[in-house]
Amino acid sequence: MSLTSYRKDYPRPQFVREAWHNLNGEWDFRFDDRNAGEQEQWYGHLEGDRKIIVPFVYECAASGIGEPEFHPNIWYQRMFTVPEEQVGKRILLHFQAVDYIAKVWINGQFAGRHEGGYTSFSLDITRYLHQPGTENRIVVKVEDSFDSTQPRGKQRWKAESFGCWYVQNTGIWQSVWLEFVHPQHVESVKITPDLDAHSVRFDYCVNGDLSRLNLRLTARITLDGVFIKETGILVDRSSLSATVDLLSDTQEWKVASWSPEHPKLYEVVFTLSDGETVLDEVQSYFGLRKVSIQKGKVLLNNTPIYQRLILDQGYWPESHLTPPSEEAIIADIDHILAMGYNGVRKHQKIEDPRFLYWCDVKGVLVWSEMAATYEYNDLAVDRFTREWLDIVRQQYNHPCIITWVPFNESWGIPGVFIDRRQQQFTEAIYHLTKAIDPYRPVIVNDGWEHTVSDIITLHDYEQHGSAFLKRYADKDAITGNEISHMNWKYAMAQGYAYRGQPMIISEFGGIAFKSEEGWGYGEQVGSEEAFLERFRSITEAIKATPYICGYCYTQVSDVQQEVNGLLTEDRKPKLPPERIREINLA
Repeated sequence: MSLTSYRKDYPRPQFVREAWHNLNGEWDFRFDDRNAGEQEQWYGHLEGDRKIIVPFVYECAASGIGEPEFHPNIWYQRMFTVPEEQVGKRILLHFQAVDYIAKVWINGQFAGRHEGGYTSFSLDITRYLHQPGTENRIVVKVEDSFDSTQPRGKQRWKAESFGCWYVQNTGIWQSVWLEFVHPQHVESVKITPDLDAHSVRFDYCVNGDLSRLNLRLTARITLDGVFIKETGILVDRSSLSATVDLLSDTQEWKVASWSPEHPKLYEVVFTLSDGETVLDEVQSYFGLRKVSIQKGKVLLNNTPIYQRLILDQGYWPESHLTPPSEEAIIADIDHILAMGYNGVRKHQKIEDPRFLYWCDVKGVLVWSEMAATYEYNDLAVDRFTREWLDIVRQQYNHPCIITWVPFNESWGIPGVFIDRRQQQFTEAIYHLTKAIDPYRPVIVNDGWEHTVSDIITLHDYEQHGSAFLKRYADKDAITGNEISHMNWKYAMAQGYAYRGQPMIISEFGGIAFKSEEGWGYGEQVGSEEAFLERFRSITEAIKATPYICGYCYTQVSDVQQEVNGLLTEDRKPKLPPERIREINLA
């Protein structure tokens, strides 16, 4: 069931306006291996020598090109017309994600630049446009590299795929769209629920000249179509806040909380008015839920929750990192739920906002994990920090996200076990994340060698449940670095002590059927029964370890050379989902 604000394929479903125009589809396209385009002023008029289907990258088949060879400079061009009824509006050009550096020209004039492959950005292009009803030209140059100081995630940094790194992702890979807004409009709303106080706080940012208008900003809240509350605030500055008490006699329990079992979402309409004139209206939603930690447990809404997660890399065979459709997003989530999981660890990828929307609606817990760099220096620190903080801000409002994961397996911080500089970097990211969002736990270096971290997570691909139980019988030996899990990595970095945090096995399994063309973790299995026997053995061993309060199985689906998914690359179940579900829920 979707919300009343739901618009199929709307790129940003948590901040919805009626007046928008989708620019996805066929664009002119050109490689620029000589990097001559700027000097030759291709931005004035691109002589594209082929077409590409946006938002799919040229490396994948869905783009219409399907060329995996790396090209560091590429160009796009698209014509568009602003409808005459939008005269007087500001025209915003939105890019949900472009990997890695985007430069944008409108009608030959430079409009802006953005760096960061996993974050959205917007440009006010009003002043560059021709008269309403006439054509305008967007030209985009994208610069990418094999530089391992840029946050890459699972994208390879050499010509051939290797290990668990896959074909690179270059260019526009999420939606491009126009939005038409009044010169005075709501730029953003940070939504913070407070379960214990039965309230929600709205932190507004209002754009435009506010000096001469009698502006009022209201928030009208409903639940399942029933009116709950309405509150208003006079707009006398660009940054404002309002807190709303959600207690209502229309609800049996006065308020409704969000959880996997009951993913209740409050809907809210923000309206900016000048007297009786409505200047802007935005539809959104939020979930009233709380994530906390107490006595070695993760609590959701003040109740311990056992997290049954599955690792999800979000790749598709025909479209790579870009979901082929919204239906494909929904199908993935439904597969995950059918197999008895209550959440996903979105691995090394910042996912399409529509994925998070459907996790909000369907009650799927999400760990949001940053794409890693692969070396440590000042440039990597700068790039990582700026992009990660943008991600936290952009994803903050989604109730499904219950954990932030900035680092994984010491990638980008290879000396963190003993290197004080790298340890201080992880501490800085932890505290900067908390400065924006003090309400969610932060895992610093998922898998091993933790510094400051709200949860201690371990990756262990042990094949046999009996060996796992023996290894983890002595919790103090694990947390005190007396023994290493997987026999080669310690739980804590040097100089850091375990302080009673919850412990989760956040990677395990990775079982693969016998294959000549790919790999899994440990020995490959030859039959469905052998798979289920091993799956049951290790899953039950984790659940039988009393101090472990959750797990994350590797993984949802096969990805290129990795064939250790519970689904094939094209999302066909390898085993009956109900048998996986039975083991997970036992």
